Amino acid sequence: MFWPMFAVAVGFLGLVVLGVFAVRVFLEARRLGQQVADSARRINGAAEDLERAAVRAATRAADAV
Repeated sequence: MFWPMFAVAVGFLGLVVLGVFAVRVFLEARRLGQQVADSARRINGAAEDLERAAVRAATRAADAV
């Protein structure tokens, strides 16, 4: 009777370990998603700054001609 109970206990512990790893993967994926969203916001801000600078440069070039 010992070996079947031991096998059940080891199987349960294996499921617990897999559950812990699943939670860790989920949290890291969520953190990565937040970093990607932050990077996208920063890139959009830089693109808007570049667009404003290009409009100013084009306006100055048109005024100089």
